[in-house]
Amino acid sequence: MYVCSCFGITETEVKAHADAGACTPRQIASASRAGTDCGSCVRRIQSILGRGGCPRRELLDRSVPAPAEPAPLDAAAA
Repeated sequence: MYVCSCFGITETEVKAHADAGACTPRQIASASRAGTDCGSCVRRIQSILGRGGCPRRELLDRSVPAPAEPAPLDAAAA
């Protein structure tokens, strides 16, 4: 089914861009031009992204471990 009739972008293409990391309508527009002409598809793109197209930000923040402290330099090795 077409999401953006101006550029012929399908729901499958929007989902593929989301799987590749485009998580906002603006990122979808950069990847496919969908939403950049008349704009009538932007809400549809938002709804697709909201249905699991991308992980939610708070889930991403919790899954990334804190950076480890760098090991001290050994004075003998320097």
